[in-house]
Amino acid sequence: MLLTIDVGNTHTVLGLFDGEEIVEHWRISTDARRTADELAVLLQGLMGMHPLLGDELGDGIDGIAICATVPSVLHELREVTRRYYGDVPAVLVEPGVKTGVPILTDNPKEVGADRIINAVAAVDLYGGPAIVVDFGTATTFDAVSARGEYVGGVIAPGIEISVEALGVKGAQLRKIEVARPRSVIGKNTVEAMQAGIVYGFAGQVDGVVSRMARELADDPGDVTVIATGGLAPMVLGESSVIDEHEPWLTLIGLRLVYARNVSRL
Repeated sequence: MLLTIDVGNTHTVLGLFDGEEIVEHWRISTDARRTADELAVLLQGLMGMHPLLGDELGDGIDGIAICATVPSVLHELREVTRRYYGDVPAVLVEPGVKTGVPILTDNPKEVGADRIINAVAAVDLYGGPAIVVDFGTATTFDAVSARGEYVGGVIAPGIEISVEALGVKGAQLRKIEVARPRSVIGKNTVEAMQAGIVYGFAGQVDGVVSRMARELADDPGDVTVIATGGLAPMVLGESSVIDEHEPWLTLIGLRLVYARNVSRL
């Protein structure tokens, strides 16, 4: 079994692969204060419930692949792999790790590891040209050329950040549940805010993706648009440009990168 760990700014998603099939997954909050020992206990608690794994930490795990946007968590996970999975091959995605995707940006080292991993999975699953829209703490748009190169992207405030900002800065507004309202024209404050979030972000996705596709390909219709991230389902039904929804895109990319690097360990 391969354990994949995608550490985002707000949530950490873990996936368990049996070959190419994801057989289990978990989502937990990202806490930069957790120590390696605390993370090990958390992993043991989650994986101890799975029938294909043993009771002891590490039982049944043949490999580990990790990417993280939070450096302190990556540091602690590195310690977890050393102390608790010492005999298990581990790939931590950072500069020097072979991904198979050339990064054609001004400073490749500043591109988030999760964005590169998403590009790896997009190329493998759908080919290029492609645009990955990841609905996380930030909403990111990443462009992959027809030759499978990462050529750049767009970063915008995420859905949850926007909801929190409205609740904090609006004197008569409050934090709301992100849900689809009855109609675009809200009949109360909550529905008006929900309409602004859901349809506003759908419009943002359509506008940004359309502009990116025109720069990425001679025929924008050749560009495959893939949505991923925990909040993607909120926008899927309202956006006109999304072709594919792959909730486990980053985990799939981690599996691919692990396979490309494990022989080098």
